[in-house]
Amino acid sequence: MATNEFIVIKALEDGVHVIGLTRGTDTKFHHSEKLDTGEVMIAQFTDHTSAVKIRGKAEIQTAHGVAVSESKSK
Repeated sequence: MATNEFIVIKALEDGVHVIGLTRGTDTKFHHSEKLDTGEVMIAQFTDHTSAVKIRGKAEIQTAHGVAVSESKSK
C-alpha cells in the first residue's frame, strides 16, 4: 500500500504537531512529531499510515498542490 508519493511539511511557527493516523477499521494515532519554525518533515503514506493530521501553521506541499494550515488556537 506504500506509494512513491511524498508530502513535505514546513513549520511556519513553533510547535506544529504532525500526527500519523492508522489504517483499518479503527483509526488511531500511531506517531507524533513536533516541529519548530523552519523545520521540514517529509512523510509518506504506508501500509500503516492512512492519514496525517497537522495542527499549527505549516505549509504542506503535495503532488496535487500547496496548502497552508492555520495557527493553532491559543
